[in-house]
Amino acid sequence: MNAPTLTPSIAVAIGRQLRVYHAFVTTAPATDDAPSTLTLYRADLADVSGMAADPITVDASRARTPARLVLVEATELTWQRARCREAQHLFAPADPVLVGANTLQHWLWMRLRAPQPEHPDARAPQ
Repeated sequence: MNAPTLTPSIAVAIGRQLRVYHAFVTTAPATDDAPSTLTLYRADLADVSGMAADPITVDASRARTPARLVLVEATELTWQRARCREAQHLFAPADPVLVGANTLQHWLWMRLRAPQPEHPDARAPQ
């Protein structure tokens, strides 16, 4: 019997709401993400696969496949996993040593500080 793989996670509190996010390596495009999923890192599968908990075989034909390290909110995890399986995208738990709490916190802060493109519907306050 295989032991379940523990995914690295981070708890985020905003006001009185607490949400737990789990880290995964995926080849799914962001358009397939659950609403609360955050991309922390984006590169070729050859690069991102090293962050997975279990080894991912990357042959020459898949090496340049776009991949991401993502945070998936706990309540949306089942939905995100099913969506990836349905579309046959990789969805693997991240390595808890390489992508531990300190790393997740650092990358989440960097993501929050990054300039965001303005949404076309956004209007300046009047």
